[in-house]
This record gives sequence, structure tokens and C-alpha cells, in this order.
Amino acid sequence: MADNITDMFRLDGRAVLITGASSGLGRHFALTVARAGASVLVAARRAAQLAGLVEEIGALGGTAHAVPLDVRDAASVKACFDRIAEIQGAPDVIVNNAGITLTKSLLKHDEDDWNTVVDTNLGGCWRVAQEGARRMVAANKRGSIINIASILGERVAGGVAPYAISKAGIIQATKALALELARYGIRANAILPGYIVTDLNREFLASEAGERLRERIPSRTFGLPEHLDGPLLLLAADAGMHMTGAVLAVDGGHLVSSL
Repeated sequence: MADNITDMFRLDGRAVLITGASSGLGRHFALTVARAGASVLVAARRAAQLAGLVEEIGALGGTAHAVPLDVRDAASVKACFDRIAEIQGAPDVIVNNAGITLTKSLLKHDEDDWNTVVDTNLGGCWRVAQEGARRMVAANKRGSIINIASILGERVAGGVAPYAISKAGIIQATKALALELARYGIRANAILPGYIVTDLNREFLASEAGERLRERIPSRTFGLPEHLDGPLLLLAADAGMHMTGAVLAVDGGHLVSSL
């Protein structure tokens, strides 16, 4: 048990795996946990893009290692955890962040679209959580699994049906993981970001259509990546040690709006 409130949000001495870490929120999460003292394992398909992130974490005085990972490939997931075991054993925390979306009307989505989105978002989350839990149990290590879902797992929007369906699945998967892994001291929780400004959506959110969207959010604001830092550290560190199966929305009140 940490001696004070600040210490309860620290991750010193813990290894944190971040999937989808090559860009966007995954990259931000890696920097966040590094600043909290974690040793960071950054994983993505585009492994070459992780080199700069590893250097940036090193410049902050932290430790990071890049690990190739394709969450759609079970063999790649196993190889990723094998590599992590060589570096420092089983991770203490897993942040399941890897995900994609495709924007099309429901009638225009084809089988490949469905398989790509659902197998990356939901299937990838499942594969990484399951293999990670196996490694934690084998190492007799208590741990935390944090799944990055979306408010679209609890409400819908047009043009992203497979994405919304996959995120709803992640929410239920989180609860199933929490139920079955609690006996091993492994917690599983989910974060549901609302509309967060990143390089991928910055132009759209600044557009006229983005302005109409902003007006439907009770706080009348879009989120920033740093607004997710508190929930992430809460669930990763001792501060959230009695939380499992929780679903935390970070959305400026969007989910409680009827708009």
C-alpha cells in the first residue's frame, strides 16, 4: 500500500504493455505511464514507428522497449509475450488500445470490412487479454488489464456500425475477464473515451460538422488526450486496486445526453 495519495497513482517498478502504441492515444498512453515511473513495452504492427517513441521515453529518463505485434494474429500475440518475457517477465499492466475504424454506411460495408474492424478491435483485445492473463497467472503476478473501448459501445453513430459493435463487445469482454480473473488478483476495466482531439480527427472536429457535434455534448467541449490520464493511472495503479469490471466514460457528459 502506498504511503500517500500521490504514490497510489505511481507505477514505479511495473511493466506496462501498450498495444497500438505507434500513434494517437496509444503513443500518448505510453508517455503517460512512463512519466508515472513504469517500464513501458510499446507494441504495434508498424514497429519502425516505435523507435522514436522509445527514444522520447528514454529522454524523459524512462525505460521503454519496442515489440512487434499484430493483434489479429494469435502467433504474433504469443511471440510478443515471449519477447516481453525475455525482457522482464510478465507485464503488470496491459493497455489494450489497438483499434481501427472504417466509415461507410451500413449497406456498403462488406465482409472484409466487418472482419477487419471486428477482428482487430474485439478479437485483438481478446487475444492480448487472454494471453496476458495466462502469463500473469503463470508468474503468480497480480495485474491490471485496461481495455480502451468507446462511448459508441453504449450509443450509436451513423457510418461506423462494425466499430460500434466491436466496442460494445469490448465492454462485455471486460466484464467477463473481470469475473473470471478476480480469483487470480487480476483486474479488468474499460475506459470509454468520447470525442478526443488527435491528429487523426483534428481537421474534422474543427469543421462545421464537428461544430454541430460539439454542440450535442453537454460540456460543449471535445476531450484532449490528457483528459484520459487520470482514469488510466487510476486503473493501472494501486489507487484502483479494488476496481474490476468497471466501465469509465470520459466524454464531457456525452453519454448522458439524449442528443
